[in-house]
Amino acid sequence: MRMKILPAAAAFLLVLAPTGCGRDQPVAPATAAAPASAPKTAAVAHISKHAAETVGIALANAGPAEIGETLALYGVVKPNAERVREVIARFPGTVRSVHKAIGDVVKQGETLATIESNESLQTYPVTAPIAGIVTAREADPGEQAGSEVLFTIADPSSVWIELSLFPADAGRVHAGQTVRIAAVDGGLKSTGKIGLVGVYGGGANPALTARVQLPNPERRWTPGLFVNGAVELSKSSVPLAVAAGAVQTLDAKTVVFVPVEGGYAPRAVKTGRSDAAFVEVLEGLAADEAYVAVNSFIVKAELGKSSLEEDDAKDDAKDDTKDPAEPAR
Repeated sequence: MRMKILPAAAAFLLVLAPTGCGRDQPVAPATAAAPASAPKTAAVAHISKHAAETVGIALANAGPAEIGETLALYGVVKPNAERVREVIARFPGTVRSVHKAIGDVVKQGETLATIESNESLQTYPVTAPIAGIVTAREADPGEQAGSEVLFTIADPSSVWIELSLFPADAGRVHAGQTVRIAAVDGGLKSTGKIGLVGVYGGGANPALTARVQLPNPERRWTPGLFVNGAVELSKSSVPLAVAAGAVQTLDAKTVVFVPVEGGYAPRAVKTGRSDAAFVEVLEGLAADEAYVAVNSFIVKAELGKSSLEEDDAKDDAKDDTKDPAEPAR
């Protein structure tokens, strides 16, 4: 006898069927969210090759370098006293005319004034002994010229940098050492060698000074300008270093930027000794590995800009998923 299944029983069986252990049932993979342990994608400053060339971003390869120990000193630009001349009258007489004023540029042999001799009553020219700038004038028409200085001329094509020394540092500084000179405002930089170390200045406060002579053909190093000096005391060779301008601080970490597909990524590094030119790398970068050596601050700025744009995009996405019926808080 064939058993009949009532409609109600069939429905009951259909309800029970999916409630079994289900061990043989396939399970769909979760695609809505990544696992919590998934690694985060490294931040990248997206800068094209053309844009990098336009703003002056340049790469170099990490490698060995010489890093120097330096001594910081402070000083001032002064005229080169060996190129300053004081002009007096050859014969006593009356100043008849004056042709130059303070600040005028003169050539060697150019007439500064004319004087009428008291003895011969003839006029003769007073000329510039060197080319340079008139820095002082004590002659006016009608005055008597004797043994006093009428003009002072300084040749500005060379200047002295006088760096003040503490007595404790006197034994570490000597003639022949290389010195990097920079104006306090950072606008001028040059390199020279110490020519002389000694005590200069009269009166009750003589100063221990290291003197550096700098060429000044463009006359940009003006007397009275305050400068910083870095005296190279010694040099050490290190196996791996990067340019000093490559090192940046990002999220309280020391980083350099390395080229990756689509731009540049920060690489955390451990650094050692450093000077104005190079920074020793102890960990985080391999020999011959490329890094951003010039204008790395532009890469850092672009990375910060990209992070802000990503945060804004996430905030906009959150706003779009909110229930329009939900009342604003």
